[in-house]
Amino acid sequence: MLLHSDLKRSPESDCPYLKEKKWRTDYFFASGLTGDELEELLSRGWRKFGIYYFRPSCLDCEECVPIRLLTSDIRLSKSMKRVLRKGGDIEVFFHEPEYRDEIFQMYQKHSHVRFEKTSSHSDFMHSFYMPSCPGLQSEYFLDGILVAVGFLDISSAALSSIYFIYDTDYSEYSLGTLSVIKEAQYAASLGLPYYYLGYYVKDNSSMSYKNSFHRNEKMDWKTGEWIIEED
Repeated sequence: MLLHSDLKRSPESDCPYLKEKKWRTDYFFASGLTGDELEELLSRGWRKFGIYYFRPSCLDCEECVPIRLLTSDIRLSKSMKRVLRKGGDIEVFFHEPEYRDEIFQMYQKHSHVRFEKTSSHSDFMHSFYMPSCPGLQSEYFLDGILVAVGFLDISSAALSSIYFIYDTDYSEYSLGTLSVIKEAQYAASLGLPYYYLGYYVKDNSSMSYKNSFHRNEKMDWKTGEWIIEED
């Protein structure tokens, strides 16, 4: 690992997930991580974009809970099975990260429609195409049309979802749910025991869905232990 900064702590700001809460992070910049080094960070609750590594360090709040799936024990609900059937004609390909203009255009559209946000090309490139560890890109095609793209990291024990975007014209296919299933299954095919979903926030609708995927483990911030869900 090549460190580009010391460990730092951000000032408090408004929480992006929970109203009336404050948010701060510990962070550092690094590149050249091995799969083992990345797994060590993921297993301790760290996340990343490009060379920027971070984890919450909030006062009096531990609602951002790291969550990962056990790829050897994926259990699909009836609704997830319906998503798979509906998306039966969608082809998924995994390969090394590869930038194309159509992917950035999809990202802009996704950000605008879903979150009413805009992003510069440089921010996009720094977040997803400035490699600091082993990575993968997943691409989803329907009738030869690119409808979604996932950005993933590869540790020695897991695939970790960084971000997922889709063409909002194809929202009927529940592509976010489909991506979790397909990417977790792909991790299992590689012999990797985990698929990291990022942070689960129970009281935030855009983050709470992650707990619907089974079986999962959640990290206890106090002990650092990963606790498997009860049957």
